[in-house]
Amino acid sequence: MTRAPLDAHLHSWERARHPQPWIDPASMPELDRDFTLDDAAATLSGCGVAGRVVVQSLNSTQETLDLLAGVAGTSVTGVVGWVDLTGDVGGQIARLRAAPGGAALVGVRHLAHLERDPSWLLRTDVAAGIDAVAAAGLPFDVVVRPDQLQVTARLAALHPDVTFVLDHLGKPPLRSGGAGLASWATDLVDVAQRDNVVAKVSGLTMEADWKRWTPDGLAHAVDVALEAFGPDRLMFGSDWPLVDLTGGYRRWLDAYLLVTDDLGPNEQAAIDHGTAGRVYGLRHG
Repeated sequence: MTRAPLDAHLHSWERARHPQPWIDPASMPELDRDFTLDDAAATLSGCGVAGRVVVQSLNSTQETLDLLAGVAGTSVTGVVGWVDLTGDVGGQIARLRAAPGGAALVGVRHLAHLERDPSWLLRTDVAAGIDAVAAAGLPFDVVVRPDQLQVTARLAALHPDVTFVLDHLGKPPLRSGGAGLASWATDLVDVAQRDNVVAKVSGLTMEADWKRWTPDGLAHAVDVALEAFGPDRLMFGSDWPLVDLTGGYRRWLDAYLLVTDDLGPNEQAAIDHGTAGRVYGLRHG
């Protein structure tokens, strides 16, 4: 069977409009430029990827508006944007949907891993916003550090009617391994007990040694996730262009295909595109 994954997690930015101050030119020269949707299309060309979801990289309404406006006529199948969870979430989503390209809005995300309060997502005012996201028919992407996985489990338990998408498998500490990786695995299994959570197999090479990672070194994290969630609750993502720091798109895609090669055809179809299609309401192919 020829596999054609749907890339459920990539980014685009033009820094004159949306600065990315986290990019260090010295240690991240590969990222020290703009990355447009046309650049993404060129990178994915020939990789056999059918469809892609662009995800916000700033807690910014204007960035989301620009992403939505920019996807028209491209192979982007959805945008995961941002709203102020402490504000009128229903009103904000309605305005985004009414904006140019607004029909492409398929989810909401907040950069919770950058908040000073590690339990920010559990705040009462934030909780009301998350419920409003679900009331608008959208899932909520969760981007957290490994030490916030217990918060994620509590969050999912407190909001059983919300579909949560855990980005990057909760960032397993593959570079350090040891007790930290064991703790991540325990906490990920706990998160997976909440059946309203799905997860993205994405961003793993960023958590490994950028220059010396191998597919075998990533396999443990993927195996833990498969055992915990099953293919029907996992989806593929690249985290492009960040993956350019770790060898590029093609290298990560080949590694992903290799570490999931033992799955049956139906299981591969689920993790490649079925879960993303179901959760984000996308058509594949």
